Amino acid sequence: MNLFNPISSIMTKNPICIGANESLAVAEKLFRDHKIHHLPVIAEGKLVGMVSKSDYLFFRHGFSHEDNKAEDEVRLNNYTAKDIMTKKLAKMDPDDKINVALEVFRENLFHAIPVVSDDRIVGIVTTFDIIEKLAIDAGASANYENIK
Repeated sequence: MNLFNPISSIMTKNPICIGANESLAVAEKLFRDHKIHHLPVIAEGKLVGMVSKSDYLFFRHGFSHEDNKAEDEVRLNNYTAKDIMTKKLAKMDPDDKINVALEVFRENLFHAIPVVSDDRIVGIVTTFDIIEKLAIDAGASANYENIK
């Protein structure tokens, strides 16, 4: 992998997003159905935050240690993505270089960076995207499909 290639060469294009006012029940469904770990949060077409699966799980299990499905259901339907999203985000432009993403990941403990153009999300790059590209380039991913 050439670290001076644009981030657009490895990012996931058109990522699955959630509206700021969507319930956390919607977030739960998106995480489950699409097997993803990061949901960019959109309001009026613009990126306003990010909900990670870790944020969601902390919210979900942070209230109590008891398993109360009725209470869980109420919380998931009454809290929204904007209630738990991270607002201060590192963002990248599609032309920014891969090495910039590596530096952001190394310095900030983020695991996903939205890629934006005019405040509109066009992609997302995750640590997994970089690891996957390195594995492919090194020929290490030949047995990846067998592991799934």
